[in-house]
Amino acid sequence: MLAACAVGPDYTRAQAEVPPAWNTDSYWRVAAPSHAPMDPDWWNVYHDATLATLEVQALAQNQTLVAANAHYQQAKATLANTRAQQVPEVDLAASAARFRISQDRPRTNYATPTVSTVQNNLQIGPTINYDTDLFGRIRRQVEGATASAGQAADDLANARLILTTEVATDYFALRELDTEIDVLNQSVTLQQKALDYVNTQHDLGAVSGLDVLQQKSLLDTTRVQAQLLLNQRAQYEHAIAALVGVPAPQFAIEPKVLSFQVPAIALGVPSDLLQRRPDIASAERAMAAANAQIGVAKAAFFPSLTLTPGIGWEATQFASLLSAPTLMWTLGAAASQVLFDGGRRAANVQFASEGYKETEANYRQTVLNAFQQVQDGITGLAVLDGAAKQSEDAVADAQRLLGLANDRYSGGLVAYLNVITAQQSLLNSKRQDAQIRGQQMTLSVALVKALGGGWQADAGVADTAPGTDRQEAHTGGTMQARAAAP
Repeated sequence: MLAACAVGPDYTRAQAEVPPAWNTDSYWRVAAPSHAPMDPDWWNVYHDATLATLEVQALAQNQTLVAANAHYQQAKATLANTRAQQVPEVDLAASAARFRISQDRPRTNYATPTVSTVQNNLQIGPTINYDTDLFGRIRRQVEGATASAGQAADDLANARLILTTEVATDYFALRELDTEIDVLNQSVTLQQKALDYVNTQHDLGAVSGLDVLQQKSLLDTTRVQAQLLLNQRAQYEHAIAALVGVPAPQFAIEPKVLSFQVPAIALGVPSDLLQRRPDIASAERAMAAANAQIGVAKAAFFPSLTLTPGIGWEATQFASLLSAPTLMWTLGAAASQVLFDGGRRAANVQFASEGYKETEANYRQTVLNAFQQVQDGITGLAVLDGAAKQSEDAVADAQRLLGLANDRYSGGLVAYLNVITAQQSLLNSKRQDAQIRGQQMTLSVALVKALGGGWQADAGVADTAPGTDRQEAHTGGTMQARAAAP
């Protein structure tokens, strides 16, 4: 009956305040509720073959992910080891010795003389050791090890999510620089043509040397900016190389100008984050493991009982070792109870209790951080969408301004400084437009990360039954979501 007891508090997940909905505006179109599983290959929504190749390579070769997987395997081995303590341990022992007994040894009977004897001592037999687990100490340890293994699994999922989003973030930052470099190269070509034109006009005596120097200064400045961007691009390229497990000198990505298009991202309801995000799941499992340690610490106050039955054979000759007369057996139990320890066990219980409070606070803060990150992504994409539309108008206006300035300069109505100003305005507008497009892509990746991964928003699947295992939710289980598209 005592072995059926388990001291310590039973685990109950801490409640976290969850808002009913996200704070969205007209930028987001919330569709009807649907059910959709998580997509482990969420990057395919961007339809970029190079990105997909890099992601697969990173998952196969990234050493941080290898380390996280090794930690998970260690946690599973620890769980197996802890569970094994619930069953009896059976050992087989054998010994053989030949010894001489002293003639002058201490006596137990002075009427009987002692003599020196040389003899053999042969023993063989199994031994059994079984901890009855009074008051559930081992069961609490198993409970804690199970939670720790679940935490390690979630940490592995979180490491995978962090790795894949870092690859995508660096990749889109690199592509944004490709676009900026292309804009600068186009500007260099345009400004070189303008310089050639001004040089021709100067040779004809139509303009002064000031116009030539102004145009040449602008051209040199644009070339310097292009060179500096090449250095930034190389740094992103090297960062991606480290993520995919390739030495930087052996890695290169061909420059390419992409037409950035932010994909539809399904938000779901805020409570989905408690199931979807692996870092939240990891924090919750840490809380369960800490709760189990309270039970382990409290069990130390109660008696422990270990059963040690044994059976075997003992003889002086090998020929008679396994005969009936040499059989021996024992039935025994060892019980212990601490009477005084100076408060050590009470301190251990206090330590475990405070450890649980720490993990509970970490869990709640992780949830709050998750809500912040998602809301930042929603708000940021809405703002950038408006900025992108205004940027398109700014580029169009700058192109018209440059055309008008060239026409007025050719007609002798304005100084060449007006043309220089119009060229610089067009360059700035195009670069700003490229930067906004790149920010949209990187922020969309950040939102995917904040949501815990991508949705298969168009997949028709059955509803998730109540009580679906939390790990299933991370590896393909379904949960309710609301599709949202920019």
